Formats: sequence, C-alpha cells, structure tokens
Amino acid sequence: MPTPAAVRIENLAKTYGRGSRGVQAVKDVSLEVQAGQVYGFLGPNGAGKTTTIRMLLDLIRPTRGAVYLYDRLVRRDPAVLRRVGAIVEDATFYGFLTGRRNLEVLARIGNHYDRRRIDVLLEQVGLAGRADRPVRSFSTGMKQRLGLAAALLDDPDLLILDEPTNGLDPAGIQEVRTFLRGLADEQGKTVFLSSHLLGEVEQVCDRVAIISEGEIVREGAVRELLSRQSQVRLVAAPPEQAAAVLGERWTVSREGEALLVHAAREDAPAIVRCLVEQGVDLFELTIQRQSLEEYFLAATGEGRDV
Repeated sequence: MPTPAAVRIENLAKTYGRGSRGVQAVKDVSLEVQAGQVYGFLGPNGAGKTTTIRMLLDLIRPTRGAVYLYDRLVRRDPAVLRRVGAIVEDATFYGFLTGRRNLEVLARIGNHYDRRRIDVLLEQVGLAGRADRPVRSFSTGMKQRLGLAAALLDDPDLLILDEPTNGLDPAGIQEVRTFLRGLADEQGKTVFLSSHLLGEVEQVCDRVAIISEGEIVREGAVRELLSRQSQVRLVAAPPEQAAAVLGERWTVSREGEALLVHAAREDAPAIVRCLVEQGVDLFELTIQRQSLEEYFLAATGEGRDV
C-alpha cells in the first residue's frame, strides 16, 4: 500500500463572525504534504497562516472542509494528534522554572518522560549549556529553541511549526535550518513550516504553498516554481537586432549593454540558435533564477515583508 500523506487538507475554510460582519480568514484551502517532506507555508501577515495551522491541530474548528493526518480525519479521530509536535506562534513556558525543568514537566504530563532524550534534545537545539537557567531570563530566540525541543519530546512523526526561527540570530537560523533538514533526511520526519524568512525557506523546503487573503495562490516544488521564473541575461551585437529577433518569441528588456530575456532555463539553447541563425554575435549568456522572495512578491502583489 502507498504511504499515506502526512497532511491532507480539503476545501478548508474559516469565517469569524456571522452575516455581513463575518470575516473569511481562510477560503477553500486544499493541499497535501507527503511524509518525509519539509513543506513551507508562506504568506503576508493576516493571510491565514496561523488560522490554518490552528485548524490542522484541531485548536479551532473549520467552518467547512476537512483536515486529515495520515489519512485519519482529525475531527473524528483526534488521537492521531499524538503523532504531531507543534509550535504555534510564540513558545510559552513557566518563567520561574528552568528550561530543563519545563521539558521534564511537559514530558511527565504527556507520560513520555525520558531524561536521556531531554538531554539529547537540549544539545541538539543548542541549549545544553543554558538549560538550567530560569526561562524568564531566556531571550526570544532561546525560548524558540526550547519550544522546538518541547515539540520533539514525544518523538513525533510530524512537526507543525509556526515561525520557529523567530528571534534567532543568523547563526541560530542556520543551525535550526540544518537541524530541520536533518529531521526529514535522516529521521524521516515530516515538517510543516510557516515562516517569513523566504531565503531560509528556499534552502530548507521541498515544496511550498503561498497563501494570500486566505487563498492558496501558488503551490509546488521549490525548484520547479523558480525554474519557471528564470530569465536569460546576454550580451550580443548588434543588440538592436538581437532584441528584435528574440522579441518575436520572448519578452526582452535592456539592462545597460545586456539584454534580459524572460524565458526558462530550458529555452537557452533555442535562444542561442535564434541568434546564430540570424547572424547575431553572442558574447555572453547567463541564467538568472528568480529568488523565492521575488517569486513571493510577484505571487501576492506584496511590496513588504511577509
């Protein structure tokens, strides 16, 4: 039998309020996350990311639609949530307890206390040397690290993380990125990751969904999405003739001495043939792939941070 999808969302919607005062936060969202993937969930502030995550975890009920985890309908079979670890918005702990003691309390409440696992997790998230300090003295980034350790206490199959690198410095972000990628590649875990750090998402995620105003506007493998949004930069002479020849098939713009041809990487051989056949001299050609940030801004029409 094929492995069931770790997450399957079907026509999920959430409306707050009633009648003319109702606000539709999520509109018929559908997506699927295969087991073992790192899946990015991106969108501007207020786009519906956290509302969707809360419905995934059965913290709020959808107005309509369904959430399946490992082919089990969460609303009817909430026991499947035992396979899930999560951080939703900011990680919150008892400030008067140490980081280690907070994890011990959570593990005992969940009936899966294992002192050695707590030690391992504290080491993995970079808190081994600071775990015996009261959490009230922790920075935001340290609390996020502790939250990641807490989400992994019961060795879940699926991690659902809402802004897990919030408050971390660049070195810390890189550590968490490597750690999350390792969870998928080495341990076979699935990670559903909401983040506004598009560069990090581009480097760690297999697939992404972009949500805007409650609707999915783009979804797919990161490499495939960006490969279709590349451009070819070239230097040719005479440039006017090159622009005219290529303009018959592609959109062409000028950048100083160079021409920018809005075409996929796979079109590069055809571009070269067109120029050679028309007697145009080609001196330089490079492929410029659109970054995930540029793709995101184009997809959402945003000119600001996520």
